[in-house]
Amino acid sequence: MRDSVFDTLLPLGIALGSALLALLAVHVVHKILVRVGRQSSLVTELAQRAHRPTQWVLVLCAVYFAVRANADGASWRHTFLHADQLVIIAAAAWLLAALLVVAEDAALSRVNTEVPDNRTARRVHTQVVMIRRVTVAVVAVLAVAVMLMTFPGARLLGTSVLASAGFLGIIAGLAAQSVLRNVFAGLQLAFSDAVRLGDVVIVEQEWGRVQEITLSYVVVHVWDDRRLILPTSYFTEKPFENWTRTSSALLGAVMFDVDWWLPVPEMREELRRALESTDLWDGRVSVLQVIEATGSAMQLRALVSAADAPKLWDLRCFVREHLVGWLRDTHPDALPRVRAEMTSAMPLHATLTGQTLTTDGDSRVFSHSVDGRARAEAFTGREP
Repeated sequence: MRDSVFDTLLPLGIALGSALLALLAVHVVHKILVRVGRQSSLVTELAQRAHRPTQWVLVLCAVYFAVRANADGASWRHTFLHADQLVIIAAAAWLLAALLVVAEDAALSRVNTEVPDNRTARRVHTQVVMIRRVTVAVVAVLAVAVMLMTFPGARLLGTSVLASAGFLGIIAGLAAQSVLRNVFAGLQLAFSDAVRLGDVVIVEQEWGRVQEITLSYVVVHVWDDRRLILPTSYFTEKPFENWTRTSSALLGAVMFDVDWWLPVPEMREELRRALESTDLWDGRVSVLQVIEATGSAMQLRALVSAADAPKLWDLRCFVREHLVGWLRDTHPDALPRVRAEMTSAMPLHATLTGQTLTTDGDSRVFSHSVDGRARAEAFTGREP
């Protein structure tokens, strides 16, 4: 009895000692990396992200080999080693995913999106983020597959799955059609350059900025701080506006309805003075044109430019407010007005009997002649 207890406690003690040595080794290496990382952000991030998974992998491996070498006659040896293998595979997948994330973050650190023309940087950022999600998913799937292969019945399970692969494939394809469509749409968005993180877009009649792109959905941060959640397939199947696909600079129009008395050249000069007085204008476009002149008013369009969409919105509001004030103060007679001409009313019987002010006999159908008066009497019900 004493020997059996000793045979059980000895390998467990050796395993515990091996685990402590592994923890000590990982701790020492971690401290070294932290000290070296003061001069390298890459090493610092590596030390932070890989510390915990490395501890799990080394400790579990140390325990595995210690039990395997010192517990030959124990009845629990096989079950313990199998469970330890499963946890080692999960920890190794965690460590691999952490290393991939560190590599992707290192790639992102070389791309600066805080610059005026950041189209290329945002494209690389979007692609790296999508690759990160795909790699983490692939690592997780491979880890589960390897864990399944450690079971003796895994081959039998694989054979049965392959035998029914046709039927199951059809069922899975129908059930996951929308999910797979969104996944492939997310990959397409990442590498087709149609939309990127930080792009200003118009979707569902909403103006906002792309905040997040995943394999299944896209988050658009609307201008009033709402979040519009759309499936990734939306951006591959429906039209949308991308205001920053090639550059962030934009043109905007401000419309005015004014009276015909307005001197347009003066308003054009005032537009230029207003734009030069604000830092919202990027100096590219300042145009004032008469685009319509019908009815009782002219329609003017002021075309201005700005470096990006937020500045353009503020610039349009500024131009509208400034020119409205200028019109009111300097040309109040040019404000929109409605014209009407008042004429004296004429009795119906005077028209029908020819008692009008005109002397032109060819200007009336029902008067000024015998035939005309006869037509008038016919329409008024009188006998000729």
